[in-house]
Amino acid sequence: MSSWFEKIENPKLKNTKRSKGSSLTGVWKKCTNCKEILSTEKLIKNNHVCPNCGYHYRISWKDRVDLLFDKNSIEILSSNFSSLDPLKFKDKVAYTEKLKTYEERTGEKDSVIRLSAKIDDQLVSVAVMNFSFMGGSMGTVCGEEISRAFEYSLEKNIPCIVISASGGARMQEGILSLMQMAKTLSVRKKLREKKIPYISILTDPTTGGVAASFAMLGDVNITEPNSLIGFAGPRVIEQSMRQKLPEGFQKSEFLKERGFVDQVIHRHELKEKVSFFIKFLKND
Repeated sequence: MSSWFEKIENPKLKNTKRSKGSSLTGVWKKCTNCKEILSTEKLIKNNHVCPNCGYHYRISWKDRVDLLFDKNSIEILSSNFSSLDPLKFKDKVAYTEKLKTYEERTGEKDSVIRLSAKIDDQLVSVAVMNFSFMGGSMGTVCGEEISRAFEYSLEKNIPCIVISASGGARMQEGILSLMQMAKTLSVRKKLREKKIPYISILTDPTTGGVAASFAMLGDVNITEPNSLIGFAGPRVIEQSMRQKLPEGFQKSEFLKERGFVDQVIHRHELKEKVSFFIKFLKND
């Protein structure tokens, strides 16, 4: 694990107890796609990609940052904001309690971590979404951090990379969460006017208001194989359209064929390709 993680307060880990004589758990894993039995250690060393069929497992935001950016170049810039509860929202538990639970579980204040980093010695502004925090949902804090990542790019005249992983807008904040779509796009427009490159990486899953706003508006939109990308769920779309939709119509390969994303890139090649696009766009 990179030294920059030492700056981040790690969440408390629960000790796993096992009865006398039981075997260790988690040493082997059956591949979700090809059903091959895999060594967990080898799977981790292979960046959580099945060596047999190439199936890409979801990875944490920390693993994602470690994979993409130069070591010892990462600086956390997050504003340390926490969401408020303007609607006094209460479901099975109060929204404030839910936020507190996720903060304790993940060690983060909200669903976006903002940082500066280098990729092949090229300085970039970065916002990475944490799906482990309420499904990477977009509330007011998320919108603010994404906007600040764009603004940092404007201030430093450096490219911006946003790595999305989200279930969409956060219902507990009502219309305030939907307003983040317009807020982030207004700042993204300034990048385009200044011709500052913006690369959007859509990971599995990227859905809802995030997919319908900043995630789809990169100068280059990149995703990994078999990633789920879309606005609403398949059942909702089929019910509203009243027709059967093609199999896999929300997967990255289907979307690339129809021009919604530009590249579907294997995780092992992601850093190299992102670095290339940054150089290409800067030269242009």
